[in-house]
Amino acid sequence: MSNDKHDRDIAKQIAQYRVPPEVTSEAVTSYLESLGCARALTVYMLYRYGEHEQLAELKFDPLHYLTVEQLRDAYAATAFMSKADFLELGYDLDVRALEKFETFEFSCMFTNIGFRNLACDLLYKGKAVWLHNAIIRKIDQVLGDIPFRDLPYTANWGPGASTRIPRRYACATNKFQYETGITRDLLALFPSEDLEGFYPLWFKDRALRDFKLIVEAGNKVTTVPKDATKNRVIAIEPGFNLWFQKAVGTIMKKRLRRFGIDLSSQAVNQELARVGSLTLNLATIDFSSASDSIALEAVRAVFPPLWFNLFDACRSHSGVLSGKRVRWEKFSSMGNGFTFELETLFFLAIAVCVCEYLHIHPILGQNVNVYGDDVIIPTETVGLFSEMCLFYGFKLNMKKSHYSSCFRESCGKHYVSGLEVTPIYLKSRLSTVPAVFRFANAVRRLAFQRGTDELGVICCDVRLKKTFDYLVKSIPRPLRLRIDEKLGDGGIVSNWDEAVPMRDKANQSGWLVKHVVDEGKTFKSGVLGLLLGHLWALERSSLKTSCFRSHALPSELLVARRHTWRIRDNPKGVTERETEQNLVLSSTWLRADLHPLLVARRSDEISAMCGGDRAETNNDVSLTGKTKMKMSLGRVMQWTNLGPWL
Repeated sequence: MSNDKHDRDIAKQIAQYRVPPEVTSEAVTSYLESLGCARALTVYMLYRYGEHEQLAELKFDPLHYLTVEQLRDAYAATAFMSKADFLELGYDLDVRALEKFETFEFSCMFTNIGFRNLACDLLYKGKAVWLHNAIIRKIDQVLGDIPFRDLPYTANWGPGASTRIPRRYACATNKFQYETGITRDLLALFPSEDLEGFYPLWFKDRALRDFKLIVEAGNKVTTVPKDATKNRVIAIEPGFNLWFQKAVGTIMKKRLRRFGIDLSSQAVNQELARVGSLTLNLATIDFSSASDSIALEAVRAVFPPLWFNLFDACRSHSGVLSGKRVRWEKFSSMGNGFTFELETLFFLAIAVCVCEYLHIHPILGQNVNVYGDDVIIPTETVGLFSEMCLFYGFKLNMKKSHYSSCFRESCGKHYVSGLEVTPIYLKSRLSTVPAVFRFANAVRRLAFQRGTDELGVICCDVRLKKTFDYLVKSIPRPLRLRIDEKLGDGGIVSNWDEAVPMRDKANQSGWLVKHVVDEGKTFKSGVLGLLLGHLWALERSSLKTSCFRSHALPSELLVARRHTWRIRDNPKGVTERETEQNLVLSSTWLRADLHPLLVARRSDEISAMCGGDRAETNNDVSLTGKTKMKMSLGRVMQWTNLGPWL
């Protein structure tokens, strides 16, 4: 049997093998036994005897523990099954999520009433007046003027569904080809004539296919899983609204970066959480449903009028909730393309102004940082920060806000007195080999983290060895792929002497390691939307914004020359026909003042996109959420040493 066929067979077996049902229960028992604390026993008893509702609602208070080790083990046990999707609960998660969503709608309604009559609001007095006006000035300082000319060319599609295109078909190709949904307010801001000027090739093709924009009343509400006790409510937006919402979010992200907040990385928040757990000078703040608490009038009150009008035109003013059309009291929700950036800026302005009011110098990245609703602030500002957030309609999540103990949590990292105690989660049953790979590797990494922290040498905590060995043995021997830590979860993370990998003879250095990867399933397409998706995905360079800024974007972007694309066009009423369009960069549509190097750069990008190694896959479109298992050969130059079990 050839190596390729053998690898395909192994990948197929890994994808098809079903792990025995008892493995999940045995793994849960073994892991909780290894923690060896009272809370682990509580979790085990609740799970074993079917008290899953109590298990899911189990609380954790860092102040109840005397030592770091006790706190770490109790927290690991409490969090272990908090996201398990197989717990049998006595209530409907969707119903609870929608009830909570409606509760926050009422909260936003009362906030709106207060801001419409601000002088009569009992909270609007004394320091709240000074802080409110300071926050208005701070937000205006961060945002500056709106770059209207750049707005159409910073737009992009989100990865999810729209009101017209379901999740399983949500990709750039289908959205360029078939998207039609837009709200009346956005169409008033960007009429069809303007859109045709911004995107002539796109809208010329739509006109040929008689694909007209369809005005929609707003978004529609649905739920997605969050953890064991609750689902998350999101709003699915009309496609063109999401297109421009992403543009607004991108511009805000750039303004925040200029001010000192980098939303491309969570590392700053995580490091400040570690520092806060050591010094106790920094608090980590989280909110209850922050996205659903952004009240319309609160945004109108603090954001510059032009920015508010832009936000207001792009958002959905109403939506479908439980089959009924509802006019929203909230300004935006999860699913809106700029909600994340909006709440980041809102909380940042509150945090900075509270520090200034208390005569604490705010230094972004050192004592203040914000990532969505994860906020880092000086501990002494928590009280006033909470008051101002309540004034704007936001409520702190006291379960996840920490400032009175040595425990801190932010952006997925958890620390106690400077030591990382981020728990591992069992999110689903261990029914497949990849699921066992992931959980076994999580146990091994946790053992390495604990052993190294406790003993000060490179080693793994021996208390977790029994669990790790059981998980490895639950997989048939031919499927136990031993891999290096750097290769992710495509096998079982192991030391070099456990894996015994092949030497890379070709390069005389490093090792070759077989591991499995998930490869997205694709289908062949020839619609123009595929070409538009590839073009739009090209690197955003100064050439694109410079040459596309003129109101009328020339259609000579596509001219006949040498790079071949196969375009299959099927307008309504026209017999399907196949044409060949060749793609190069034409000099006829470039501005005369552009630097030749920029022109050459864009030409090289398009040439690389059309030819070379990518030529065979140019017409591939990914199927959302559809993957297949594939064996891959990875090269490891230096194997990660996890140390012995001690």
